[in-house]
Amino acid sequence: MCELDRVRLALMNPALIEQKKEERTFDEAAKPFVELTMREGIETVWDRFEMQQPPCRHCESGLSCSRCAMGPCRIIPPNRVRGVCGADADLIVSRNLLDTLATGAAAHSDHGREIVETLYGIGMGTVTDYVIADPGKMRRLAEEYGLSTAGMDDTRIAAELGRAMLEEYGSIKDSLQIAMRAPEATLEVWEKAGIAPRGIDRDVVDAMHRVHMGVGADYGNILTHGLRASLSDGWGGSSIATEISDVLFGTPEPNESLVNLGVVRESHVNISLHGHNPLLSEMVVKASKDPEILALVKKVGAAGINLVGLCCTGNELLMRKGIPNAGNHFNQELVITTGALEAMVVDYQCIFPSLPRTASCYHTHVITTSPKSKIPGSYYFEFEPEDAYATAKAIVKMAVENFTNRNPARVFIPVEPVRVTTGFSVEAITGALGGTLKPLIDQIASGNIRGAAGIVGCNNPKVKHDYGHVTLTKELIKRDILCVETGCAAIASGKAGLLQPEAASLAGPGLRPVCESLGIPPVLHMGSCVDCSRILHLAAALGNALNVGIHRLPLAGAAPEWYSQKAVSIGAYFVASGVYTVLGVMPKITGSPPVVSLLTEGLKGMVHASFAVEPDPLKAADLISDHIERKRTELGI
Repeated sequence: MCELDRVRLALMNPALIEQKKEERTFDEAAKPFVELTMREGIETVWDRFEMQQPPCRHCESGLSCSRCAMGPCRIIPPNRVRGVCGADADLIVSRNLLDTLATGAAAHSDHGREIVETLYGIGMGTVTDYVIADPGKMRRLAEEYGLSTAGMDDTRIAAELGRAMLEEYGSIKDSLQIAMRAPEATLEVWEKAGIAPRGIDRDVVDAMHRVHMGVGADYGNILTHGLRASLSDGWGGSSIATEISDVLFGTPEPNESLVNLGVVRESHVNISLHGHNPLLSEMVVKASKDPEILALVKKVGAAGINLVGLCCTGNELLMRKGIPNAGNHFNQELVITTGALEAMVVDYQCIFPSLPRTASCYHTHVITTSPKSKIPGSYYFEFEPEDAYATAKAIVKMAVENFTNRNPARVFIPVEPVRVTTGFSVEAITGALGGTLKPLIDQIASGNIRGAAGIVGCNNPKVKHDYGHVTLTKELIKRDILCVETGCAAIASGKAGLLQPEAASLAGPGLRPVCESLGIPPVLHMGSCVDCSRILHLAAALGNALNVGIHRLPLAGAAPEWYSQKAVSIGAYFVASGVYTVLGVMPKITGSPPVVSLLTEGLKGMVHASFAVEPDPLKAADLISDHIERKRTELGI
């Protein structure tokens, strides 16, 4: 069924539709499509959000627990102050938060496992469709892991490095190798606090054990372990995903491309690649150039194949191959409403289960590929690295054949794409500065750049789509604060024109000439959400260059529109690494003032950083700017 309740739709007069369109999204290119969905009664994320209002106040504050069969329980003072097992508000809230964090850490880290398993398969000869795109980086990583590469070919190194990284998932050595990149002072903070990451799976399993009924009962102890589990994600699973994706698919370098819903092309077979894992998308890119496929494209009367990205799979393609990106999290339903999308190919994470329902209003095929992410109503092709190309070719063939089912009368692409410059890996940034970070440090010391902010996270209907990201970013660059961004936040900035060198005109008097002299935007696209680890690595490199802990640097983090469990893990590993982090959406913790106090104040004594929550992006900019200025004063600059 494609249509919303007709009674609700009848109430949507033109003035109301215009009002809702403006309330729902800040993305100008998305507004015509949002209007279309309301006029035609096509259900979207915003409709479902409205249907869920008002929220349960106990769930929203973290005071509900369904962890065991004695419940569910809710804390409702003054009479219900403990659950059946005796858990109070502080315990219930902290367990719920750790559960959420552990899920996010597991999602990112499992992504990393699949990437490194492919590297290992190349080394063992079981995976033949992929190649080593950056052998130099692979050798540097092997040496970092203590492997001697002398006399070893790339295949042997792939096997040895892959095995060493896979061992870190169930490690018994009580440390993670990439975490050793952190400055000595940061490592000392972790050791003193008892949160040094030990093993990726080990720390996630430890977290899940603690939230079982009858185990963890001290909210402070529970949340302290949450920091450790998050560090095993940021400096473990996510870092491995980033580093080995570079090895397999190429380390990003600055390149130009296009973003927003206008990248869909009426004359072409359009295939969107959505999710987070670049293993599948890499093969789809290759299959789209297969002579047999190209002959079929000609046969069905299309001008070619147009691949477009969505979310973080889209970010991976955007920064490495310059493949256009149709948008971020809340654009995924809207791209179907162009009427020109033959197939939406998904892997996992941040994918709406309702996509086949949306697609049923059009000719679009939704194609799932991961056994972890099957969706009713979709076509399923099980994807494995061992037969990657054949599977990708079958998927592309299905999409091309669907071109003839398109209804030309329903094609709707009233917008033009925006140009972006992306691909700022740590290596690319260092290379652009002459092989050293000293020029960046000099600009910070001189005051031309006051500091840097990492802005990350997805979209949340509690915040006007893209408004938090774009407004905060614009305000920070105006204050001479360089912004580095990943995931949906980066795409939001791209759609708003902030990922172009010309956007330097919006920066302050110090940052503007720096960007103009280097020909770079004031907002640097650093990749997908696992690539938040690149921000950690850049911070670590700056700290090592200055011989100080990350917490001493004029840096901050922000997640203005976060929604997912992964974002909780990201925020926690930023804070645990010493980066003050401002959230735009309140976590489900308000039912426990002690938990709120620990996260916003108490952590300062443990990791010299904390969380803050500020929904207003302009006020969030004040918090970040004030923090950066304090850090500058402490450093004497």
